[in-house]
Amino acid sequence: MVLENKLRLPLHEVFRKAYWGYNETVADFESVLDDGHKPKVLEKDLLDFLADRLKVHLRERGVRHDHVEAVFSLGGEDDLVRLLARVDALSNFLGTDDGENLLAAYKRASNIVAIEEKKDGISFDGDVSREKLAQDEERLLAEGLSESGSNARDAIDGEKYFEAMEAMSALRAPVDSFFDNITVNADDPDLRVNRLRLLSQFRSTLGQIADFSRIEG
Repeated sequence: MVLENKLRLPLHEVFRKAYWGYNETVADFESVLDDGHKPKVLEKDLLDFLADRLKVHLRERGVRHDHVEAVFSLGGEDDLVRLLARVDALSNFLGTDDGENLLAAYKRASNIVAIEEKKDGISFDGDVSREKLAQDEERLLAEGLSESGSNARDAIDGEKYFEAMEAMSALRAPVDSFFDNITVNADDPDLRVNRLRLLSQFRSTLGQIADFSRIEG
């Protein structure tokens, strides 16, 4: 019913008000609940249940399970209509050449960063130093990440999810050029760290629209 009629329900608020209604009308309602049925636990359990039902609904429509997981794993969303719109936009995007290319680039970047983080025992999630961007390809990718990230955030805030995907498409050329022309593990340790941070930023920028690590292929 919610999806068919595109009902925009903030489910966290709906559940809180429903709980409040019972608490106000049923004597000692809260005192008889065990820990597994306290407000926050109930709210989470109900949202998890509805999320599972939506996943089943989407799979029955032929939507790939990993696309569903990639959106749901972002968390913090209680509007089923909005969730469905995000999954549809992601599936459409990944069916394009740009989407396939960026998925491959994401996996390549993630693998490189993960290997080097394990080797060094540190995270490369820090800020990229603009002064240490030594080659044009690095600078173009950094500029692209800033612009595409900003455009995607604005589109997501406006619930324009297809536009958010289009914003990410602009990264295809600069990330391809980066991998074709840049040696990530440079001899200069400062350049190496900065390049790894740039790849980590690429990963987190794409992570605004979905958790690409959940996507198969």
